[in-house]
Amino acid sequence: MTDHNKNWIGKQVLITGICGTVGKKILGKIFNYKDIKIIGIDNNESELFFLREEYRSFENIKLFYCDIRDLDDLTRISKKTDYIIHTAALKHVEICEFSPLDAIKTNVLGTQSIINLAEEINCERVLLTSTDKAVNPTNVMGTSKLLSERLMTSANFKSSGKPIYISTRFGNVLGSRGSVIPLFLKQIKEGGPITLTDKLMTRFIMTLSEASDLVLDSMFIGHGGEVFVTKMKVLNILDLAKVLIEVLAPKYGYKVDDIKIKIIGSRPGEKIYEELTNSEEISRTIEMENFLCILPSTVGIEEKQIDEKYKNIKNKNVSNPYNSSLEQLMSKSEIKSYLLSKKII
Repeated sequence: MTDHNKNWIGKQVLITGICGTVGKKILGKIFNYKDIKIIGIDNNESELFFLREEYRSFENIKLFYCDIRDLDDLTRISKKTDYIIHTAALKHVEICEFSPLDAIKTNVLGTQSIINLAEEINCERVLLTSTDKAVNPTNVMGTSKLLSERLMTSANFKSSGKPIYISTRFGNVLGSRGSVIPLFLKQIKEGGPITLTDKLMTRFIMTLSEASDLVLDSMFIGHGGEVFVTKMKVLNILDLAKVLIEVLAPKYGYKVDDIKIKIIGSRPGEKIYEELTNSEEISRTIEMENFLCILPSTVGIEEKQIDEKYKNIKNKNVSNPYNSSLEQLMSKSEIKSYLLSKKII
């Protein structure tokens, strides 16, 4: 993680979806930066109330109930904002699958509303948090997030240099609300079974701290229109379930053999594997020390310009898509060590 404290001095930042797992983590990482002012918005009334109580004594933090689709309200709240970190979204695949119009209203039209806000207040930088499900999407959620990425790239193409628009893609944030680990923990505590959709399912994984670091790093290494992807570990979900049973069953008074694994079949729109880049994008992807950087397709960038703009380049000729079915899987011992060292369990 790069120390970007100097970039935030005297700045005002708007965080959308402030009550979400990632939004809240970002708030916790930057609120004590020197002379920073933070505006947080969310439409989750109860969570907003509790977050306000938590940060009530900090005069540099203002939290508001606001919907990202309401441009008038956004503008009223955010007039002097320098940076926007846009984490608000509908993110559950199954919910979006059964409520596609709401996914479009929030993830697509809501993102356009943030872009309109950025242009109206002439802020410096806007960053969108996206998902691996936006790559070759097979569900409504992924499709809506792909469109939100494209809106950001298009906005940057039309921009005269300010604001600068950047996107980031996450893998599965372990331990976040809606992730598989809280579900598995609950099922183990209740004596099982653990419900698994497919034995062959693989996923990219990252911790919440890694996800928030991706956001904070990408905010300032981007020049506009890029999509940044953190290099991540890959695991098989069945192996993850077995490790969790091995570690946690005895803690809840069960033998390892007491907790069964039940295969229930894939949910609507769910993929067996996940992708963070696709075959079209690799022709304009560069590999950096900690990231893959997908350059915008709307602007031709010569090799000399790439060298001038980006640091820590390891490879300018990426040849393979970043696909969880093609990457080396973590062993069960590696999964166990990772979960324990990161204090996820």
